[in-house]
Parts: sequence; structure tokens; C-alpha cells
Amino acid sequence: MSIGQKIRRLRQVQQLTQEELAQRSELTKGFISQVERDLTSPSVATFMDILEALGVSPEAFFKDEEETQIVFSEEDAFTFEDDAAGYGVDYIVPNAQKNAMEPTLWRIAPMGSSKVLAPFEGEFFAYVLSGRLDFCRGDDVFSVEEKDTIYAAGDAPCFFRNLSSEEATVLWVSNPPNF
Repeated sequence: MSIGQKIRRLRQVQQLTQEELAQRSELTKGFISQVERDLTSPSVATFMDILEALGVSPEAFFKDEEETQIVFSEEDAFTFEDDAAGYGVDYIVPNAQKNAMEPTLWRIAPMGSSKVLAPFEGEFFAYVLSGRLDFCRGDDVFSVEEKDTIYAAGDAPCFFRNLSSEEATVLWVSNPPNF
């Protein structure tokens, strides 16, 4: 939401007309109208006058500036491919590093391996959506297949290895994000 749109919303919530806001902030109705329609930008001093007339601090004005996205589509994701190693990662929630969890979708090609994930403080789970592969964690190797779930602390290096002839797909969620 733009600054002008936000000013208009606050003015309307307070049931003020453009003229009343203009009077309170010692500006013209026309100027308030232009600001609300994003046709002009107020100077910092004028912006502070408008906020004062609305009874809103700058911190409160900008606090909920960013709407929280809840649903993510395929278009929101971005992909990393390592053809030499034989794997790809879809980052299905963009900028997830600011969240408590980071979900990623791993695709491991036949005879391919994922990168080795370094130990981290936290935990993860992985759900095998398709295929069969080895999950290597520290010195242990676990054979996993479709519908298997892996849940562990992030205190050991780990990676996936696909020795089958079919691509394997894994949903990986780490807490905190570690990519």
C-alpha cells in the first residue's frame, strides 16, 4: 500500500474529510488530494504535519506497511539447479530466512546427490514426496522412500543421494532457516 493510500485510509477511518485534514495540517485540500492519489509526495516536514494531524506516530504509520503473505504460488518460488551434482532446490516461500521455518522442495536426479548441509543449531524434517534415496547424516545412512518422514536435530552434516533410476522429490523444512 502506498503512502498516499495509507493516509487516505487513516483519514477515512477517522471520518475526516480531505478539507478537515488539510485544515488540521495547515495544507490545502488540493494538496491532500494529490498526496492521497500519489500524484505528489510531501516533504518530510509536511508528511510529519499530516501524521500529527492524524494523531499517528511515524513508527505506527509504517509498522504494518508490509502485508503478510500467507498463500504462495508457483510464480513466487525461485529455483537453484546444480546439474553437475544432479539436484535442484525450489525455494517455495521467498525470503523465508526472516521466518521461523524455511520450506524447500528438493529434486535429486537419478545417480545424483544434494549438497552437504553443514551442521546448524536447530532441527529439520523432510518428507519424501516421490522416489527412493539414501539420506546420509553424519556416519549414518538411511534408506528412505515415498511417504517416509525424516525428523532430526541439525547437529550433523547431511545430504541426499539417489542411487535409483527415478528422480526423487523431498519437501525439506528447517528451523531456523539455514540456506
